[in-house]
Amino acid sequence: MLTFYPVNVRNSLKLRKYYKTCSYRLCEYSVGVKLMWRHHFSPLFAEAAGCLIVKNCSHGVTTFDYPVPLPEAGDVSAALDEIDAYCREQGICPSFVQVPEEALPTVLARYPYTRIDSSRLWQDYLYRAEDLMTFAGRRYSGQRNHINKFQKLYPDAAFRPITPADKEELEAFWDAFHRAFNKENAMAKKELCYARKLTRQIGKSWVLAGAIELDGHFIAISLGEICGDTLICHIEKALPEYEGLYPTMVQSFAAHFAGGCAYINREDDGADKGLRTSKTQYRPAMMGKKYIVRTVTELDRLSAIPTLRTDRLTLDAITPADIPSYNRLCLDDERNRLWGYDYRKDLKGPLTDGYFYRVARNDFKRRLAINFAIRLDGALIGEAVLYRFDCRGAAELGCRILPEYAGHGYGAEAFSRVADWSLYELGLYRLEAKCYKENATSKRMLEASMRQIGEDESFYFFEKLI
Repeated sequence: MLTFYPVNVRNSLKLRKYYKTCSYRLCEYSVGVKLMWRHHFSPLFAEAAGCLIVKNCSHGVTTFDYPVPLPEAGDVSAALDEIDAYCREQGICPSFVQVPEEALPTVLARYPYTRIDSSRLWQDYLYRAEDLMTFAGRRYSGQRNHINKFQKLYPDAAFRPITPADKEELEAFWDAFHRAFNKENAMAKKELCYARKLTRQIGKSWVLAGAIELDGHFIAISLGEICGDTLICHIEKALPEYEGLYPTMVQSFAAHFAGGCAYINREDDGADKGLRTSKTQYRPAMMGKKYIVRTVTELDRLSAIPTLRTDRLTLDAITPADIPSYNRLCLDDERNRLWGYDYRKDLKGPLTDGYFYRVARNDFKRRLAINFAIRLDGALIGEAVLYRFDCRGAAELGCRILPEYAGHGYGAEAFSRVADWSLYELGLYRLEAKCYKENATSKRMLEASMRQIGEDESFYFFEKLI
């Protein structure tokens, strides 16, 4: 099972080990962005199969970055297996954010049911490094003219790297920039606050920072890092009263730090009209597309719990009228022990009369599980539960019967019907089940419908394939 640790300054070099060779060219795959926005996305990281795995949590929703492998040592497929296993144990579907365009076919081939979003608002602007280093050619004549004008107006201005010794000068710049800042957008204000905090990392081995200095004061600053063949610019700030300062800063920073890079990523425009106009005028070579991929289960194909029938039984949705019988089933400690479940450990909120019914209803509403009431002459005598979907075509099936109805084959009959429905109507590729070794009755039931594939100290494991 994956073990996650907080993304913070102390752990930044562990992330940098992966990002320094990352080929995705997207700004989210960098230490700077992870630190800058960590309070917004609450990222945690784990290392597995020679890959960096980042888990994000925003507005209560868990998502993952696409795994970042170490050169020659990382196994992305194995890292995705680890994510799948973690999600299955947590009872959630894997969801990925910032999936690079080149990785999208792998994700879609892996998960049969997905929902995909790709917003223009968050695409990164990628430029050829040589273009921004030189501004050569007719298409950059406007930028060159602005730089020439700036140099004539301010001949004493010069670019230089920023060091930790420049702390007071840097703080003075931020104070001046805050006074000139006039945007009301909440995200822009948040970005400004986060950017200022990120400049505290100047002096770290991965941080590249420079400033345009005039009369002993910074009038523009830029900060970034190199990831793979791309210089990612996290911060570009300039005081607005100096005409031509922005293109001068862009070119100076690129010329000083982008040698050997193929591309420069100046990140997204955050849906800001002015930023979009500016970034577009610098002639991006391409847009760094990012995809959000949300996997779903086969249950998403259902609008409601269906009704299944056997010779003696009916299987359908649990109803409020079933609550007394269903509570008796769920509160039976001996049945729960053989079921391998203790409701006390997972109890969320007070154990009210309708608690278990609401849990079953909500699990289907979220399309994480489907609980069938097993009925004999209309009365609930047990349940069959299809759960632990892996979002890749597999799920686990369990069945339990009230004690007074045991020994008549009802469990085996219901289990077999739901198994066939799962594979031949719902569309699963693989059905799994297990039972405690001491539970001989369940073992016989599973042997009648499935093939035993293994065991451990506690369980026998079974599967059924189409």
